[in-house]
Order: sequence, then structure tokens, then C-alpha cells
Amino acid sequence: MTIYTKTGDRGKTTLFSGERVTKDHNRIRACGDLDELNAAIGVLIASLDPADGQTGDQLMRIQSDLLHAGAWLAATPGSASRQRLAPITEVSCRTVESFIDAMAAELPELKAFVLPGGLMRAAWAHMARTVCRRVERAVVHLADLQDPPGSGRDDLLPVIAFLNRLSDYLFVLARHLNQKAGVADLIWQP
Repeated sequence: MTIYTKTGDRGKTTLFSGERVTKDHNRIRACGDLDELNAAIGVLIASLDPADGQTGDQLMRIQSDLLHAGAWLAATPGSASRQRLAPITEVSCRTVESFIDAMAAELPELKAFVLPGGLMRAAWAHMARTVCRRVERAVVHLADLQDPPGSGRDDLLPVIAFLNRLSDYLFVLARHLNQKAGVADLIWQP
């Protein structure tokens, strides 16, 4: 089997739910941004120190949750494909919150703005955080296009909440990775 199908050569692609749309469709843009986030997290995992095994496990779980979210983005509201998807629950958010709480308990209180940087792996966490915020904006936009309530907008609210929490996690992770290596937060000096 070959990887190329040539079905997208004219600028269209097929959603998970079967509809053909242009490759710049809002749903495809949100899926592409989410894919970029997953790839950025993959780079972050690859940059981790072998001693960061627990963090790597957390990030791989998050990558799996992102693939689940991507399936929701790639299926239109009311489609048979979406009806077959497992619902996105608050469990993913609560899990990420528990990761945040564990790391934050070991960090000094934040009293200033932090500049992205420090160790390469911390800088990658910051990069993934900024991509995550872009994905969140794209999904909010997509959800707003699905207004009014009942048209599928509410189906995306758990994805939006998860992305919001994930960006917090990536920020705290960057601080945690730096601190664990003895690198101080880079504080903005206005």
C-alpha cells in the first residue's frame, strides 16, 4: 500500500466523517494546528533527559488524548462517525490538573512574568504551550461557527477545556524542567 492517494491534489481532503472539504476549511485548520501541537510535544519528549521518564509518560498520555480530540474535530456535528466516538470527559482535564499540582508544589511562587527559555527541553515546553494556545483559538473559532447550541458547539467544549488546561501544564512543566536542572526562571525585566 502506498502512502499517497492523490485525492488531495486539487486542494480538497476528506474528513473522518466522510465529507470532502477544502484543505483550508476551518475544521482542517484546527486539525492541522492540533497535529502540530502533537508533533511539538513529540519533540519535547525527544529532548527530555532519560531521568524525566515520568514526564515522558505524562506527555505520551497527553498525545493520546490529543488524537482523541482530533477525531472529534475531524467529524462534523450529527455525523454517524461522531456518534461512534467515545465522549470526551473531564477525566483528561483532571489528570492534567493532577500533573500540574504535583509540579507546582515543588516550584517557588511566581511573582513576575517568565520569559520562555532556559534548558532546551524547557524552551520546547514553552514552544508547545504557544502552539497549544493557537490550537485552542482555532477550536474556539470552529465551535463558534457551529452555533447555536445544539449544533455541535457543546461537543467541543471539553476539547477547549482540555487545551486550556494543557497550556497551563506546559507552562508549569517548563518551569519544573528548569528548576529540576538548577536553572532559574528567566524573569522579565521591564
